[in-house]
Amino acid sequence: MGGGISGYGSAILAQKKGFEVFLSDAGKIADRYKQKLDEWKINYEEGGHTEELILSASEVIKSPGIPEKAPIIQKLREKGIPVISEMEFAFRYLGKAKTICITGSNGKTTTTSLIYKIMHDAGKRVALGGNIGESFAYSVAQGGYDWYVLELSSFQLDGMYDFRADIAVLMNITPDHLDRYDYCFQNYVDSKLRITRNQHSRNYFIYSGDDEVIWREIEKRGPALHMKQLPFAVKSVVASGVGDAFPDGDTGKFTAVVGAKEVNVDTRKMQIKGLHNTYNAMAATLATLAAGVTPAKIRKAIYDFSPVEHRLEPSGEVNGVEWINDSKATNVDSVWYALESMKRPVVWIAGGTDKGNDYEPLKAFAREKVHTLVCMGLDNKKLEESFRGIVPEIISTSSLDEAMKAAAKAAHAGDTVLLSPACASFDLFKNYEERGRLFKQWIQENLL
Repeated sequence: MGGGISGYGSAILAQKKGFEVFLSDAGKIADRYKQKLDEWKINYEEGGHTEELILSASEVIKSPGIPEKAPIIQKLREKGIPVISEMEFAFRYLGKAKTICITGSNGKTTTTSLIYKIMHDAGKRVALGGNIGESFAYSVAQGGYDWYVLELSSFQLDGMYDFRADIAVLMNITPDHLDRYDYCFQNYVDSKLRITRNQHSRNYFIYSGDDEVIWREIEKRGPALHMKQLPFAVKSVVASGVGDAFPDGDTGKFTAVVGAKEVNVDTRKMQIKGLHNTYNAMAATLATLAAGVTPAKIRKAIYDFSPVEHRLEPSGEVNGVEWINDSKATNVDSVWYALESMKRPVVWIAGGTDKGNDYEPLKAFAREKVHTLVCMGLDNKKLEESFRGIVPEIISTSSLDEAMKAAAKAAHAGDTVLLSPACASFDLFKNYEERGRLFKQWIQENLL
């Protein structure tokens, strides 16, 4: 179900393993995926579902973008046909290869990319998959890898049952995607904690010791968690006999320990800045130490690592105004870290499809740092009401061009224009990547 990157990879792996395969997408399948499906002689349809065929399946692999409430999924559930994720299916054919799996409401893309770089630069035979990189299933079908570094969304975790992460990383849990979880935060929390599912005493669980939601869940689930736990923290002290990562006072350095192995990292030498990136580097250091990479190689790769696209990505400086693309910040917590890292007065562009956001945590930073809020969306009412009286100037716009012109007019030399939406992009854009690309394109065409 679904003919995107997850669906085409699953179809190819299934075909290779001798299944009778049919792929169905309610929308249009990209030409590059159709070409692959044709090469592998896989039957597929687009623009609608042939229910009779789908409901005769022995198992269905569902792409993460398809909600549980979709009528065809409900019918599959009623018939008792197993519905799993690409991750669950590909896991069956891993052989001796191992996984490092990263989830969290924020920071997972940077952390996943950093772990992949460390592993790759250390000479490991490693593939990048899940939410970024190649399809996990397609990489498994190709073979030849010893490690898979996988960024996992809650939607992917929901369809995993027997899957087990050798090294699981949980960055944080803050309200997100509540529209997919019946507006119940605990449902979303339970989904994220599935990253620990089936882990045993030889596996590792790396988590933020500063995240109250996580450590309360660990306290609650204590006896059921048999894996080796590796907390990382800046503000708290969390005891662990296996290892951990903590700052070395106010030196700008942190130390990560796993068993007898130790690595010291100077965050001032990192190209990625801000508290959130210290957390990301701590998690990546613990994960790769646990995977057997040497301290020297970990340090070098971290210092060489450059920012991920659409995550606090510098996008140009014109007349003393810097423009930053943080389009990937689709929830309140992401924007909190973005505003926390701002050192100059801010013109903040926000808005889009609200996912049940509570903007309260942003108000202190907004009051202190933001002089103009440019709302960019088809319905800006909630955003405007939340920051009225907090931000001196609020401008409502309904297109990217309108928002960018308003931001350019409001910004003065020494300011930062920050695109950090706190919302999904689907009202005006296909996804956050398109939103970020068009932001950068507008700067190139109109300012530089």
